[in-house]
Amino acid sequence: MTAPTLPRPTVYAIDGVIPVIDPTAFVHPSAVLIGDVVVGPGCYVGPCASLRGDFGRIVLQRGSNVQDNCTLHAFPGHDAIVEEDGHVGHGAVLHGCIVRRNALVGMNVVVMDGAEIGEESIVAAMAFVKAGFVVPPRTLVAGLPAKVMRELRPDEVAWKSEGTEEYRRLARRSLATMVACAPLEAEEPGRGRVDAGSSQPLHKVKGG
Repeated sequence: MTAPTLPRPTVYAIDGVIPVIDPTAFVHPSAVLIGDVVVGPGCYVGPCASLRGDFGRIVLQRGSNVQDNCTLHAFPGHDAIVEEDGHVGHGAVLHGCIVRRNALVGMNVVVMDGAEIGEESIVAAMAFVKAGFVVPPRTLVAGLPAKVMRELRPDEVAWKSEGTEEYRRLARRSLATMVACAPLEAEEPGRGRVDAGSSQPLHKVKGG
């Protein structure tokens, strides 16, 4: 008997416009994609993410990730774009903005219309990036509203890139091994761990 497979992602057309998901991308079945959404090669879209292309276009470029409980939306005629290797943490909200190549948007960040998160920059968790604000490349921004704190060090950019590569690998792992299943009733002896790589929190990396 073959193992059960995951259900297909929750996808809706509107006004005849159908979402696009590259075959090498992984979109969790509980995520919702509506209308003008384009998910590129090697992307990862996590559980309960909402990509609503019912007003503006939503684009995820190659190798980017949008994690669980994220929301992407835009005003009519505007786009929400995550460029190549963009990294959007749990619970973030992106509205009509651009996340440039290899940038990181932290957990529970809100990025408003017309804002631009610069290439290889990091937006700290819980920040609010106001409409039209442009984050310079390779900088750290934080706060309510977000302000530029300093330039990023090379090791911090490398840490970000390593984490994003693990999400690219997660897309491949999920396509290859994730299946719907019933839970065990008890923990088995010698229980293994998932093959999650070696990425560590930034505070651990800084502390050696």
